[in-house]
Amino acid sequence: MKKKLIGLTFKGKKRNLEVFKVPFWKEGIGLMFQRREKARALLFEFKKPVSFKIHSFFVFFPFFAIWLNSENKIIGSELVKPFKFGISPSEKFVKLIEIPINKTYNFLEFPSI
Repeated sequence: MKKKLIGLTFKGKKRNLEVFKVPFWKEGIGLMFQRREKARALLFEFKKPVSFKIHSFFVFFPFFAIWLNSENKIIGSELVKPFKFGISPSEKFVKLIEIPINKTYNFLEFPSI
């Protein structure tokens, strides 16, 4: 997977987040079956705006999902707990970032679980 740096404004603070671009053939897997402390933030990029639901089946730890539009504006975010189904923003999106809640990403100060 290819590393990429994404700039996000989160809780009024600008942060650069290192993410790993998920190749097309691996998009259906995401964080499934990964270990919490070894999991990395994943970036899913789509060629045109899409609308679909994600799930956290077989993701054994909580993660934060952030949906972005074509201008890289955050259009939705949600703390996703294990084994949830049907999570999506209200608008179409072109990017989805899945950030595991672990020691690597604790600087983001996630909402309480």
